[in-house]
Amino acid sequence: MALTGVVLLGAVLTACEEGALGTIETHNEKGAVETISNPPVDGCNRFNGGVTHVANHTVNDLILYTTADCTVPRGGESIYLSTQTSDDVVRSTGLWRSFTVVH
Repeated sequence: MALTGVVLLGAVLTACEEGALGTIETHNEKGAVETISNPPVDGCNRFNGGVTHVANHTVNDLILYTTADCTVPRGGESIYLSTQTSDDVVRSTGLWRSFTVVH
């Protein structure tokens, strides 16, 4: 019985390390909503098309990018989005296209 509990706990901890617990809610220019649940913490995550609003309801902070490959273009910038906060894109920067999870 104790071994089963240890295995189960290990599986839960592994899952927590692989994904940011919670959801990210986005809106595009037409107002459509996309919800991303437990996004991976490693690598670059893409939004479905460009988004104008991001609400971070995960336990991790995010970095938002205007490129699809999580890079900052020359003269561009990324935005740090803390947990339980949201951000609206500024027209001069362009739409958010990808994000990374801070862990």
